Amino acid sequence: MSQLLELKSKNGRKQAKRVGRGNGSGHGTFSCRGMKGQSARAGGRRRPGFEGGQTPYLRKMPKLKGFKNPNHVEFQVVNVGALNIFEEGATVDLKALLEKNLVSKKTKPVKLLSQGEIEKKLTIIVDSASTKAVEKVEAKKGSVTVSEKREPVKKQAPKAKKTEE
Repeated sequence: MSQLLELKSKNGRKQAKRVGRGNGSGHGTFSCRGMKGQSARAGGRRRPGFEGGQTPYLRKMPKLKGFKNPNHVEFQVVNVGALNIFEEGATVDLKALLEKNLVSKKTKPVKLLSQGEIEKKLTIIVDSASTKAVEKVEAKKGSVTVSEKREPVKKQAPKAKKTEE
């Protein structure tokens, strides 16, 4: 049976460095702290990022401008001209767009924009659409269904400044 004095840890334990126990130990006199000065004193440590009075790196970096809008919606954009690869009268939705590699993610919403010309009658189901894109599709007797209550936003003309009379 082993005695309490002889018990050892299973993992083994590194002995802490014993400083200031005489010059014979190799760690006497200054106790591994060098000679005099701030770092030799008790509590004499510098804060993180301190660079000896030189302007610290983090203060040299420019401040970030602007902010990240938490309500911003990142759309996958599909132009009207790219939809000519579908057959006449086809229904174009997220699944069909993924199969034709026009969009890459099934989690992000899809927005239809008006660049290009459409040559076929299509039924299009998207999350958002520009007013001009809807007009182009409807001109070819097609239809655009905007899901999730996102209606095409009409841009308003800038308000004229009031002049004194």
